[in-house]
Amino acid sequence: MADFPARHIGPDETDEAAMLRAIGVGTLDELAAETVPTDIRFEGVLDLPAPVSEAEVLAELRALAAENEIWKSFIGLGYSDCVTPPVIQRNILENPGWYTAYTPYQPEISQGRLEALINYQTMVADLTGLPIANASLLDEGTAAAEAMHMLHALAPALEKDDAPGGTFLISDTVHPQTIEVVRTRAKPLGIEVWVGDATSFDFSPGQRVFGVLVQYPATDGALPDWRDLCKRAHDAGALVAMATDLLALTLITPPGEIGADVAIGSAQRFGVPLGYGGPHAAFLATRSEWVRKLPGRLIGVSQDAHGHVAYRMALQTREQHIRREKATSNICTAQVLLAVIAGMYAVYHGPKGLRAIAERIGRLTGTLALGLEKAGIRVKHRRFFDTIRVDGSAADVERWHKAAAERRFNLRRLSNTAVTISLDETTTETDLKSLWKILGAETGVATGTGPDVPWAGSERTTPYLTHPVFNTHHSETEMLRYMRRLEAKDLSLTHSMIPLGSCTMKLNATVEMMPVTWPEWGRLHPFAPAAQAEGYREIFTSLEKMLSVITGFAATSLQPNAGSQGEYAGLLVIRAFHESRGQGHRDVCLIPSSAHGTNPASAVMAGYRVVVVACDDGGNVDLADLEAKAAQHKDALAALMVTYPSTHGVFEAEIRRICRIIHDHGGQVYMDGANLNAQVGLCRPGDIGADVCHINLHKTFCIPHGGGGPGMGPISVAAHLAPFLPRHPLVQVGGDQAIGAVSAAPWGSASILLISWTYIRLMGAEGLKRATQVAILNANYVAKRLEPHYPVVYRGARGRVAHECIVDARPLKKLAGIEVDDVAKRLMDYGFHAPTMSFPIPGTLMIEPTESESKAELDRFCEAMIAIRAEITEIEAGKMSREDNLLKNAPHTAGALLAAEWTHPYPRDRAAFPLPYLRGAKYWPAVGRLNNVLGDRKLFCTCPDVSEYA
Repeated sequence: MADFPARHIGPDETDEAAMLRAIGVGTLDELAAETVPTDIRFEGVLDLPAPVSEAEVLAELRALAAENEIWKSFIGLGYSDCVTPPVIQRNILENPGWYTAYTPYQPEISQGRLEALINYQTMVADLTGLPIANASLLDEGTAAAEAMHMLHALAPALEKDDAPGGTFLISDTVHPQTIEVVRTRAKPLGIEVWVGDATSFDFSPGQRVFGVLVQYPATDGALPDWRDLCKRAHDAGALVAMATDLLALTLITPPGEIGADVAIGSAQRFGVPLGYGGPHAAFLATRSEWVRKLPGRLIGVSQDAHGHVAYRMALQTREQHIRREKATSNICTAQVLLAVIAGMYAVYHGPKGLRAIAERIGRLTGTLALGLEKAGIRVKHRRFFDTIRVDGSAADVERWHKAAAERRFNLRRLSNTAVTISLDETTTETDLKSLWKILGAETGVATGTGPDVPWAGSERTTPYLTHPVFNTHHSETEMLRYMRRLEAKDLSLTHSMIPLGSCTMKLNATVEMMPVTWPEWGRLHPFAPAAQAEGYREIFTSLEKMLSVITGFAATSLQPNAGSQGEYAGLLVIRAFHESRGQGHRDVCLIPSSAHGTNPASAVMAGYRVVVVACDDGGNVDLADLEAKAAQHKDALAALMVTYPSTHGVFEAEIRRICRIIHDHGGQVYMDGANLNAQVGLCRPGDIGADVCHINLHKTFCIPHGGGGPGMGPISVAAHLAPFLPRHPLVQVGGDQAIGAVSAAPWGSASILLISWTYIRLMGAEGLKRATQVAILNANYVAKRLEPHYPVVYRGARGRVAHECIVDARPLKKLAGIEVDDVAKRLMDYGFHAPTMSFPIPGTLMIEPTESESKAELDRFCEAMIAIRAEITEIEAGKMSREDNLLKNAPHTAGALLAAEWTHPYPRDRAAFPLPYLRGAKYWPAVGRLNNVLGDRKLFCTCPDVSEYA
């Protein structure tokens, strides 16, 4: 029996009827008719497979998993099989206390994640030899692209040069997928990418080289000495980015000591499964003076109101997506869950354990090379870490691959006359013997007789991971307790609803999560031959079809591995379409003033000029302004980016006309899919008039947020745009006129696509439609209950909100001196995460309850909000101080409430237990309100000394 929809959707039939009565409508269909404009409603039934039960879907997934073949992959290319310590797998990767949390914008209830991320930053900074590291990026390829943009903004060579572009030099020893992603990013910005032998490059002034990217160790395993290149680049006014391997850096000289200005790479081999390409956490480390140019997120150390050490997202207002069209990057998605795993891997093993793993791999690689050389087989490089290059004839290479296939081994074909072999944590001595036989070295040598240090001449001499956190938790008991202590500091969906507008924090069902860690899905290398991944291919094919049906489009690309990447990819597809028709000069992108901040940031990254379109008093796109600006820019108009339902939480009645205006003036319509949860089964972007739409699978389709990542942002497109869907340099994907790769792996974070596929299979067409209707019901119910206390800012033409509503807290400042931030912090005392604050309107709260929350939970949240409004009324009436009150002092920690001295004019009991339900289930914020100004003024972004906690 397919009963999953009833488990996913919160309200039962009795609750649903009560809620419908409360908002004054008879049925869900009637509510949908009052909410969704008549001319865009989808009246049919989505052509999706019939829903199945949880047991049936797991059986399907087991059968598909069996179609994947897990061969031993020695392919390398920045991806390594590894061992996820079981204590980390069970207690973080598979733990909803970690994977259902939201981005740590509210630090008081995110201290566990934030501490784990500062461990990650410290790990990266220590290993790379550079003082500042961010709290993760999407993958190595996009991290390299981010580094290019950063160097472009910083390089002395371009300081006095008003001409755009410049040249970015890439060594031909960089991984090919990284080169491709950088080229994709460079093209729309007019940056010339030069790929070749970096060691002999002529840095003459006329070259206008602003940056250099090298790989260390190189893609073929070599350990080049890049010192001379760094010096020559610096002398020419260029800066150097170095793609590197964190495990290798436990043994070899770190980039910061060689002369690199930026180090980038992937932390995947630190305990994160291969997953056929992701999700994995990338890193970027750099010099302290460039911290304000650092892309992505940065965790810093501050203090709370009681003087205790506390963590927060530092420089929060400079996050790239908040800077809108002034952004130098559109990356607002990190890979928090994966960064946490990688950091915990380092905590668990410590510096000695990591070095031991690295030394074992390095010595096995040296032994492999020695055995081959003894048999007269040429190993090209003398210095290496985990990868060797073996040269031979074309016939040799064919013979080696055939022999490898017979043993279910994958080697990398570097060229017709060379292969590379990369070892990893899972490699055994038996594997070495098999590899010798594959390459024709029948006897090999005794293991352990290889060169002691095949990285000789590149040895690291500086210490790393000296902080106590990396030298304490090595027993499973201690590790388990440490992770549980951090988990207890965070609020997640395991505690209460997280009612964030535009973030859709819904149920991530256990059955959807289970397959992700099955080895048949998790241990596949992304560049293994396609025949070994038939199960994945079936998932991709059916998911692409289902997403195309749901959105009403002709084709879908699964490659973008974040919503921001989806936006970027969609805009590049539009750009390529115009170029194919001789209209490449079209470069104006119209964006409503209410749009998500990633929209203008993505447009700038794609090489567009952003023109802002006004919104009217009802929060809708101002049609007169749109008409005027479309006409003004008709010869250069490339696209409109529009969010639907709007960022104001309403279905704009004139959306078809909006699309028609853009098309009439030669442009294309890009629909931001952030609010697709209000459309599924009721209307479709392709039917409305959009040409491309990205889909936040971590919102509408149940991939969990993971504390701020992973995410996925596939794009669906109309038929005329399908030929331009992104390609990949190593795997056949994309259209016949494809744009370049936007992610390092061909299907982005492939393993978590299983989650969305499973959700759709469980729900079916009717279940998905009902989920959408209940999401709208829940939002309207919350709006109805709260409106007497907090005015609802926007409603649709018939008085309804969509799946979210914006309530107004602006009058509270004048009435009682209360800011929207005070309401957010007081909600923590009631056990809730705040709704989205001050977006899209300063001083407001945007609430999205999702379909997964029950009426009881919605009532609990509403009662908390109403009780807080009553507390504010006491301040208005003079019954409570405007300076020393329940809201200004929130959140109240257990430590503050148990202190011997209590000076506040309200009782401790009221601070801690303002409503009866809290006595049975109280979540205690770990720290008091943070000092954000101090945290930015005294920026400290690595693990503090233990004395700081005293």
